[in-house]
Amino acid sequence: MKKIVKYSLYGLIYLSIIFFLALFFIATAKAELIKPNNSIEPYQVVKIQLSGLKENDNPSKDNGIKQTWIFAHPNNQKNTGPLERFNSMIKGKSYEMLLNHLDHKIKEIESSDLIALFEVTILDKNKAYYKFNWQVEKYTKNGTLKDCWLTIMVSAPVPMAPSI
Repeated sequence: MKKIVKYSLYGLIYLSIIFFLALFFIATAKAELIKPNNSIEPYQVVKIQLSGLKENDNPSKDNGIKQTWIFAHPNNQKNTGPLERFNSMIKGKSYEMLLNHLDHKIKEIESSDLIALFEVTILDKNKAYYKFNWQVEKYTKNGTLKDCWLTIMVSAPVPMAPSI
């Protein structure tokens, strides 16, 4: 009888350790930001950015804004950065509806080998709809971003009819 209790206890400890490690690795995997690479297509770039903004503070504060920043074209970063300034811009009146929004739809308007334009519809946390034009461009200069799709422009939001 002692052996059964002893092995049961060892089994529970073993399972607890496995469970803890699994949770740790899942949390760590979620925390990593997706970095641009040349296998990520234009639609995916917009989706990655919007998904980050939808869950802005998950797993850490302003993680979604950082994710969006990483996929901004260097010229766009020059105009809107550094990151702290970009953070303030996204949290300002013009773009705050992107943060923690409820839903988004992405529709490709046009694309070529170097540029893709999307119409993005956002349902914000107050259940108001907004439309944006979201443009990405393939980076052609040498370096780590060569042939990566990056955001070069997001239009001002256009308010739409409220949802029911």
